[in-house]
Order: sequence, then C-alpha cells, then structure tokens
Amino acid sequence: MKKFEEIKFNIGELKGISIKNIEEHLKLYSGYVKNTNLILEKITEIKNNETMNAYIISELQRRFSFEFCGMRNHEYFFASLENGSMALKENSKLKNAIIKDFGSFENWLNDFKRIATTRGIGWAILSYDKETDQLLNSWVDEHHLGQLVSTSPILCLDMWEHAFVYDYPTSEKKKYIDAFFDNLNWKVIEKNF
Repeated sequence: MKKFEEIKFNIGELKGISIKNIEEHLKLYSGYVKNTNLILEKITEIKNNETMNAYIISELQRRFSFEFCGMRNHEYFFASLENGSMALKENSKLKNAIIKDFGSFENWLNDFKRIATTRGIGWAILSYDKETDQLLNSWVDEHHLGQLVSTSPILCLDMWEHAFVYDYPTSEKKKYIDAFFDNLNWKVIEKNF
C-alpha cells in the first residue's frame, strides 16, 4: 500500500495562538500520520491468516478510521492557517453559498461557533454536500464519529484541548475559537469549496 506522507505547513506567527501551541499540535499531527501507516502495515502483515487474526484485524480497522480522520482533519485545520490571514472576498462563491444556505454570513458564523462549543472532544466542520448542493455545519466526536458521509470538508476547527491548552484554559475556549477565525486564510478555505 502507498504510504501517507506528513505535510509540512507554512504557519507563521498567529494572533492569539502561540508558536509553542502550534509546534506541539504539529507533533500530534505527525503521530496520526505515523499511526495511520503503522496500522495499514500491521493489517497487511497479519491478513494472510485472517481466521486466526480476525479479531485483531477488526480492532485495527476500527483504530484506522480514528488515526486516518485525525490525520486528514488536521491537514484541513493547519492548511487554513498557512500564509497569513486573508479575508473572505465579498462576492466569492463560498460566501454566496453560505448566505444562500444560512441566510447570512453572520448566521453561519454564529451557528458554527455554537457547534464548536459542544462539550467533549472533537471537531466543528463546515462541509459541502454535492448531492443536495448545500453547506452543512456539524460536530464530529473524536476525529471520526459523526463524519457526514459523501460530504467534502471545507473548514475544520479542532476542539480537542490540545489545540488550545497552551494558550487558553478550557473555560476560555471561546477565545481560542475567536483567535482561530482571526487567523484564517479564507483563500485556502475557498479552494476547499
């Protein structure tokens, strides 16, 4: 099987999110890439005796979705912080789609931020559903529980404590959410759309 490669992100100094927090967070991302590859290697190695290893293979498959989605969600997250903050253009296709589906950009933003404050560990994600031609906000537990099937992620906000704990206590995670939006490169997010 083809190995997954760790992406090197160009994230400069951010407003409200420290370099230490980003450095530590990137180490976690590196672990997701490593573990995704290790699990696939192990499954390939023990597949030749499926009867004897059926339980182990099943559990490795379960763990694979956690590691893989952790890897991919982080790639969307870090890419949206690359190359400095860039505003969403007024007449962009994405902004027009947000207004169409949520009534206004402010409605969408308030809904997304509300979802991001969900108790627990996980992600707030803006996705595009090509089957219904609409944008959807959702909460995903951990990295993989609740992913909306057949949708494409547009914007992923990591709401695990490791994403902000060096800068904000858990009681102040709303400040982290605001800092995330202050640093977004909407050009990247528009490209995802």
